[in-house]
Amino acid sequence: MDRFFFVLGSLSALIAVAAGAFGAHALRGKLTPDALNTFEVGVRYQFYHALALLAVAWAISHWPDANAGIAGWLFLAGTLLFSGSLFALSLTGIQRFGVVTPIGGLLFIAGWLYLAWTILRSGRS
Repeated sequence: MDRFFFVLGSLSALIAVAAGAFGAHALRGKLTPDALNTFEVGVRYQFYHALALLAVAWAISHWPDANAGIAGWLFLAGTLLFSGSLFALSLTGIQRFGVVTPIGGLLFIAGWLYLAWTILRSGRS
């Protein structure tokens, strides 16, 4: 499981870097400044949570009894909903995509909370 989340985090970081480059080069001048900012927020949070997935992989290998993989799934779902909805909103202008964004944010919060809680209750230091 630690290898799975490490690969997933690495691929998510790759996508974030590619999306950031796409936004900086291909979308600048094509999107409004607000839409471009929205796109960049999606990239930023995807990258933060790609690093979070790497942390989950490390936590799984360091605290195998903690079940930190649940936090990884929360981070993955949060990335898909939060960043995905911001990408869709900025590229299409369809405001309904913005309704999904807070759900992704809540999943991020739940992932961080779960990661801290499960490591604290783990018997291994």
